[in-house]
Amino acid sequence: MCVDCIRNEVDITEGIPKQVTIQFCRDCERYLQPPTHWIKAELESRELLTLCLKKLRGLNKVRLIDASFIWTEPHSKRVKVKLTVQKEVFAAAILQQIFEVEYIVSYQQCEDCTKVAAQNTWKATVQVRQKVPHKRTFLYLEQLILKHNAHRDTVNIKEAKDGLDFFYAQRGHAIKMCEFLGAVVPTRSKTSEQLISTDVHTSTSNYKFTYSVEIAPICKDDLICLPSKLARSLGNISQLVLCTRVGTSLQLIDANSLQGTDVTSQVYWRTPFTSLASAGDMCEYYVHDVELLGPTRGKYALADVQVARTSDFGRNDTVFFARSHLGNILNPGDHVLGYDLTRSNFNNTDFDRLNRNNMPDVILVKKTYPVRRKKNKSRSWKLRTLAKEEGEMLPRKQEQDKIEQDYELFLRDLEEDPEMRATVNLYKGNRLSLHARTHIRTCTHI
Repeated sequence: MCVDCIRNEVDITEGIPKQVTIQFCRDCERYLQPPTHWIKAELESRELLTLCLKKLRGLNKVRLIDASFIWTEPHSKRVKVKLTVQKEVFAAAILQQIFEVEYIVSYQQCEDCTKVAAQNTWKATVQVRQKVPHKRTFLYLEQLILKHNAHRDTVNIKEAKDGLDFFYAQRGHAIKMCEFLGAVVPTRSKTSEQLISTDVHTSTSNYKFTYSVEIAPICKDDLICLPSKLARSLGNISQLVLCTRVGTSLQLIDANSLQGTDVTSQVYWRTPFTSLASAGDMCEYYVHDVELLGPTRGKYALADVQVARTSDFGRNDTVFFARSHLGNILNPGDHVLGYDLTRSNFNNTDFDRLNRNNMPDVILVKKTYPVRRKKNKSRSWKLRTLAKEEGEMLPRKQEQDKIEQDYELFLRDLEEDPEMRATVNLYKGNRLSLHARTHIRTCTHI
C-alpha cells in the first residue's frame, strides 16, 4: 500500500480525545493539575503546554514529535494545541500525522480561594497594636509590608482599634509575619490558642492560634524623659531626649549635647517608658538668629538658636534662646517646630524629678517647609495601601478627619526626609499592575 492509502485506512490518533476540559480558578489565576495540585501558568507558556499534554489520554501509545499552540483570543475560553505524532502501523512502516486538540477552559474555584471566601476559616491571626493617638506608625509600617510583600499569605486584613488584624490559613505564615514585624519595629508578642475540635480516635486536635504583637508606643520626633537608671546605663545621657528614628531599635539624641544612643527592643521592654509629647503637641517658631558652636555628629550640628513663637507676632516680643542639634540646616528667617516646655504640663514622675533650673524653655525638633503645591494639584507620586476590611465600628467624622490629617503629615514626612523616603516604594500616577489592582487598592485620601 502507498502512503496515502495507509493514511486513509489507519488513524494513529484514534483513542486520543480531540476535545478536553481544563479547570481554571479566576481568583488566583491557576490551573488544576489533577488530582489536587494547582499551578500558575501563563497563556502559551511551557507550563501550560505541559499541563495540556498531561491531560491527553492515549498519548503514551504514540510517539510525540512536536507540540505547539495555535493562537486564540485570550477571552475565548479555548486553548488549541497542534500535535505531531508517529506510530508504527505495519512492519517497518512508520506513519506521521498532525492533528489539533481543543481545550475548553472551565472555571472552578480552588480550595485556597474557597477558604478565603468562606467565613471563619482562618487558623491563625496576628493582632498588631500600638497605643498612640495617631496612625503615623501604621502608615509607615503598611508601606514596609507592601514593599517586602509580607502580606502575600494573608487570608484577610481587618482594621481594629489601635491597629490591624492579619488572618492566615496556616500557623507558619502567622509566625513569619511576627518575625517580619520584629525585624522592622520594636515589638513584643504573646501567643494563645483555642481548641476548636478534637478526634479521640486519631488523637488529633484542631486549634486556632492568636499572636498579639505590641509595638513600642514611641514614634519619630517624640519628646522622651528616660528613667534615671536607664539614662545612666546608656552612657549617662540626659534624661530629656528626642527620638530621631524608629527601627529595630529606638535612636535617641540629646539636643543640648548631640549625645546619641540606641535603645534596643530587649532593653526597652525590660524598662518601658512613654513619650512626654508627640508631633501633634509641637509649636511653630520663627528663627531670628543662629550661632554655630562647632561640634557635629553626622548630619547634626550644635548651635544656639534665637526663636519666637509665630502665634505671638503682633501680641508680644517674647524671645526664646534654645540650644539645638539643627544648626547645619537652620538659617535666620526659617520656620521650625518644637516643644514649648514653659506652657506644658506633663504627667510623668521622671519629668517631675528633673531640675527645672537646668531645663530649656524650648526644644527644637525639625525644620518646617512651606507647602508650594498649586491649588487643586496633588503630588506627582502616590502610595499604595493594603486592601483592608473596615471594623464593626465605623469612625466618626472627627476621627475620619484626624486620620486624613495624620496621612497628610505622613506624606509631608516622606517629602522632607530622604532617608525615610528611600525605604518605601513611590508610584507615579495610577499605573498599577494587574496584581496590584487585584490585591491592593489606591488610597482614597489622595
